[in-house]
Amino acid sequence: MDLLLPNVQWDLLLAATWETVYMMVISTFFTALFGLPLGIALVVMEEKGLWPLPWLQRLVGFGVNLFRSIPFIVLVVWMIPVARMLVGTSLGPTAACVSLVVGAAPFYARLVETSLREVDKGVIEAARAMGATRWQIIRKVYIPEALPGLVAGITVTCITLVSYSAITGILGGGGLGDLAYRFGFQSFQTDVMVLATAVLVLMVQIIQSIGDRVVQAIDKR
Repeated sequence: MDLLLPNVQWDLLLAATWETVYMMVISTFFTALFGLPLGIALVVMEEKGLWPLPWLQRLVGFGVNLFRSIPFIVLVVWMIPVARMLVGTSLGPTAACVSLVVGAAPFYARLVETSLREVDKGVIEAARAMGATRWQIIRKVYIPEALPGLVAGITVTCITLVSYSAITGILGGGGLGDLAYRFGFQSFQTDVMVLATAVLVLMVQIIQSIGDRVVQAIDKR
């Protein structure tokens, strides 16, 4: 192994992998926490929605589109003072999570919106006719009916966060991106860069496989 990968320091690789997993898990959790309500708001506040507030829906949509349009590497730089204010530092995996969540939550919100719009309108009207409240319709109709799409969306978002985490690594976020850049690219150690990339590819394959299995298990259509 040392002959094939002479420059790889396995302790550094394991530490970088753990940092990437940490960023992915924390960021995915908070992305879902913020992205799900945003996506629901985009649907229920439209003109013919459960809470018809089209002016507020347009405002939320503008904010979502605004953050989606900012290149992620620029967003990371903009979030440096925010990360310093929230977590006390602008370096490391925890600080990187701030940029990851801000970048991914609007993306997931649009995926949530798409999944909710695919729910049969007849089911919504039937729930209304039976006297269900708006909150009951959201909790017991919208979310259960759209659950396969929501899980598929968070799977795609999680994979996107793996890619984003590699970018934050270049700017001091740590993880496999930092390892590939500093020890691979800058030090001309190709084996380190290739192995770090291979670990990222493996992580993506595992996440997608788990997501697909969960979707198949809960999709009753």
